[in-house]
Amino acid sequence: MALALARGAGGEADAKRQKYTGAELVPALQEQLIHVQHVNRKSGLFGPTMLLSGHEGEVFAGEFSPDGRALATGSFDKGIYLWNVYGECENYGVLKGHANAVLEVHWKHDGTQLYSCSADKSVCVWDPESGKRLKKLNGHTAIVNSMQTSRRGVPYLVSGGDDGTTKLWDLRVRRCVHTFEHQYQILAVSFDDTAERIFSGSLDNTVLVYDMRMRDADPEVLEGHGDSITGLDVSKDGNFLATNSMDNTVRIWDVRPFAGGRNRCLRIMRGATHNFEKNLLRVRWSEKDALLAA
Repeated sequence: MALALARGAGGEADAKRQKYTGAELVPALQEQLIHVQHVNRKSGLFGPTMLLSGHEGEVFAGEFSPDGRALATGSFDKGIYLWNVYGECENYGVLKGHANAVLEVHWKHDGTQLYSCSADKSVCVWDPESGKRLKKLNGHTAIVNSMQTSRRGVPYLVSGGDDGTTKLWDLRVRRCVHTFEHQYQILAVSFDDTAERIFSGSLDNTVLVYDMRMRDADPEVLEGHGDSITGLDVSKDGNFLATNSMDNTVRIWDVRPFAGGRNRCLRIMRGATHNFEKNLLRVRWSEKDALLAA
């Protein structure tokens, strides 16, 4: 907070303003009648909380860009909105093309592309700069609940849907290169750090672990949750898997390839609850794996 005194041509303060000098502020400050903010804000937001308005339906998905400067959100209104994170958080782009609700969105590791899946049974690849859809991947016969891309190496994409399939796509050729089948709906999917395994969270309370090198082999099964698994995320170091379930728990699993012991569940955390809507609530690790959000 700063005060400025306007001075006339003769260098004297205007008579009307002269009675308000800095001396009057001292007692007020001492009596704590005026609060001066001394904390240096670490955010570029104009306020501590910014309300982003624009979607015409429920918002089901959201993810920050790798550089932290943009936010992509997907909604029941079939659109993907792009927002600036700093300043007034303007909506600078809308991606249209899905014919039903957008259920999950992810950025490419370098921020040059955006991926989405929808209840219209498709997965799309977008250019966030131009707003154009680059690819549309069709193959699922029911709602596509989740998708994720590989972090490095071959540009793979994995998707899971209500048709009980987990599909592996090679983005270089725009087609599905393998389908893993299951008798129950797949609600969440993810690659491990090296894209050698696929994790699929299912309606039957289990996580299926598919080996990319032995695609026709039976999957390893992670058991422990008491209800459907709605969110999966692999830690940045690739050692741990976080799962969110409708049993109102988040579990951390040791997914190192050669970890000993049959029970890979390391920790059970309670507090993240699902309500009667039974939405697909996700879980995410922080940048340095120090925190989890659910």
